[in-house]
Amino acid sequence: MQTPDRAILVFAIWASLGALGLCLFLEGLSRDHWLLAAAGVLAVVAAFVAHMVVNAISGTGFTRGETVLGIGAYGVLGLVFVAGALTGGLSATDLRACLAFFAVIGGGMLAYLITRHGLRGAFSQFHARPAERGR
Repeated sequence: MQTPDRAILVFAIWASLGALGLCLFLEGLSRDHWLLAAAGVLAVVAAFVAHMVVNAISGTGFTRGETVLGIGAYGVLGLVFVAGALTGGLSATDLRACLAFFAVIGGGMLAYLITRHGLRGAFSQFHARPAERGR
């Protein structure tokens, strides 16, 4: 169960570090500046790590809502990236920054699953046997 203190702390982390990361990343894309976009990616990674620290301290994992929001945002950003790449609106710097963002966030998600649940448990988070589904 999520406590109000944990929820407020997680919200504050993402409202500060997550918003800063998004602003830096978008500013890096608009100015075609790789280091500025990379600083945005690092701020988002810092927010993700801070969220995991809060989870460890409170003895919880990510809530279902947090998980759905994170995976949904990752998917929507992926679609926006693909649309931008197909229309030819991305410079080489933009392309590298976006690919770095998706690689770092995707790698971080996999690293979290593997360290939290182990290799078999990480796979089991996505795969359920027919008997487990209530067939």
